[in-house]
Amino acid sequence: MGMLIDGVWQESDGKWAGKDGEFRRDASQFRCHIGSDIFPIEADRYHLYVSLACPWAHRALIFRQLKDLQTMIPVTTVQAEMLEHGWQFAEPEPLYGFHFAHQLYSKAQADYSGRVTVPILWDKKQHRIVCNESADMIRMLNSDFNALTHNHDDYYPPALRRDIDTINAFVYEHINNGVYRCGFATTQAAYDAAYERLFSALDMMEERLSSQRYLVGQQITEADVRLFTTLVRFDAVYVGHFKCNRNRIIDMPNLWGYLRDLFQQKGFGDTVNMEQIKRHYYISHRAINPTQIIPQGPIIDFHTPHDRARFNP
Repeated sequence: MGMLIDGVWQESDGKWAGKDGEFRRDASQFRCHIGSDIFPIEADRYHLYVSLACPWAHRALIFRQLKDLQTMIPVTTVQAEMLEHGWQFAEPEPLYGFHFAHQLYSKAQADYSGRVTVPILWDKKQHRIVCNESADMIRMLNSDFNALTHNHDDYYPPALRRDIDTINAFVYEHINNGVYRCGFATTQAAYDAAYERLFSALDMMEERLSSQRYLVGQQITEADVRLFTTLVRFDAVYVGHFKCNRNRIIDMPNLWGYLRDLFQQKGFGDTVNMEQIKRHYYISHRAINPTQIIPQGPIIDFHTPHDRARFNP
């Protein structure tokens, strides 16, 4: 993955790990909030840039569907591959005719230095990035536009917030980011530690879902969205490409039923593009897959009936 350093694009040559071989993710740098005087709530003021392959951007796409924001917040997607110039648009993007996502970062902040990531929530009036942190972005999409959409479905309800925050922190540390810690580890010790943490956490989720339908309470919450985007990529990409191969999600009955359950809900399965997902990982990560060969399989049927009705309230 590359970075903008003093306005110049520089390749990192796949080196995401420190001297100890452990992968570390940089913090997002644009973390403003819609609803302030600076970024008022308006229809068609904001634009969303995403990758269909990226699990972090996928969170925002799901919330855009769940909250009926498709006509209110247009979306532009980048190509699956992330190569010499980072995220690239298949055609010039609609606002400025840019070819690369890093041009948006430079327009928003001429002296920007750092990673160029998606999703990007863009303010079309002020020509600047509102937010590039998906965790913040989905909170905004969850509630900030309710008065305009009249969709008051709440995926971060006050009574469940403490539990949601707790499970989010655990899932992010050990599962969402855990698969990357396995895949991008550059020492055996770093990989082994990440592998153990990942599958210990998945075992805990398997046990948790043995007695309840969703992660928190009796409804779909933000926590389920955040876990889903990792689980839906797991068997197709993380098992092989990232060496997360103790077992597949399909081998874990409760997690597999939970994944199929979510996949068949509004906003979940209809935002999954497995072709883009596989193409991104196997082509973009040349340090891991230098041949850039994309595997044909596996064939995964997320539409088979699930047996989770017993967990209905």
